Amino acid sequence: MSAITEQNTPAPASERPKQPGRGGLLPRLGRWLVGLYHPRNLREKSLLWLIAVNLATVLLLLLAYCVYISQEPSLFNVRSIALNAAQGDSSRLQIPGYVTTATVANIARTLMEKPGGYIRNDVVPPFSLLDNIPSWEFGVLKDLRDSSRALRDQFARAQTQSQEDEDLRIFDVHIHFDDNNWILPATEDEYWKGITALERYLERLATGDARFYPRTDNLYIYLSTVEKRLGDYAHELSLSVSGLEFTAYALVDDSGNPDIPSGDVETPTPWMQVDNVFYEARGYLWSLTHVLKAIEMDYHDLLAGKNALDPLRQIIYKLENTQNTVYSPLIMNNSGYGILTNHSLAMASFISRANAAIIDLRILLEQG
Repeated sequence: MSAITEQNTPAPASERPKQPGRGGLLPRLGRWLVGLYHPRNLREKSLLWLIAVNLATVLLLLLAYCVYISQEPSLFNVRSIALNAAQGDSSRLQIPGYVTTATVANIARTLMEKPGGYIRNDVVPPFSLLDNIPSWEFGVLKDLRDSSRALRDQFARAQTQSQEDEDLRIFDVHIHFDDNNWILPATEDEYWKGITALERYLERLATGDARFYPRTDNLYIYLSTVEKRLGDYAHELSLSVSGLEFTAYALVDDSGNPDIPSGDVETPTPWMQVDNVFYEARGYLWSLTHVLKAIEMDYHDLLAGKNALDPLRQIIYKLENTQNTVYSPLIMNNSGYGILTNHSLAMASFISRANAAIIDLRILLEQG
């Protein structure tokens, strides 16, 4: 009986002979791959594989397209653009205001016709999820609106009581339309109406039916607007420093106690908004650089007479430095003396230097 019992008792697991090819990671992985590509399994899973591959392909294509439309336009040659608008007639470039008007029109066209078109008002993902290039577009819009107002109220008026130009009025009204409206009417439609009106003004300049007055006073007023814009951007970019907080204190309150907070508190830019502020400033400076280059040509004689050509060229050079390639995929927001860079502080440095030069240029114009 005991012999029969010993024969029926299973051997301990440690003494059982291991079956070859059943254990270990690599053998199990091999069996999984064989089963995965078995004809029967392939037939059952072919539809799921097809859906997964197609979905991955679409996502990759969308990602590539988003990267493509997020590229900022390069600087262009204002003289070449004006000559192209004049259909090769270089004599038109001597008409006061022709280069400036052609440059502003090309800036607006570039905003509308760049890769992806105007996307700030898009509501469909993934384009509605982009934020850098829409911020860049808003910066360009700010300078276009400043330029449109200067053309309408300053450059195209012989004096303060002169009648405004109708085409410039239309351009100014339409370029100030809501930048986020996607339908009824779409922002793009309104902007194109303004661009068409500006190009009519350009043609009328060529035929002598419109005027542009390159005087010291209107240039002085325009530069004062630029000065305020640059000051705002330098301030906003400087607030990107981590840990920065400033509270304004009143000298004396009603009870005579000093050092009472006045309620004005400046807090650092939220880290999710740092790149938006950076690219908005970059878009404004891209547009402003072209406008100042055009002004250099249209105001050449006036600036030369006041020894102001070199100061203006120094300003343009400083602004061109703000358009250097950003190699980092992210806009860094490190503290002022940290290990990593702070792109916003670097941009603020260029802007502050350009702003100081514009103040000196305005003083130089005022003295004459």
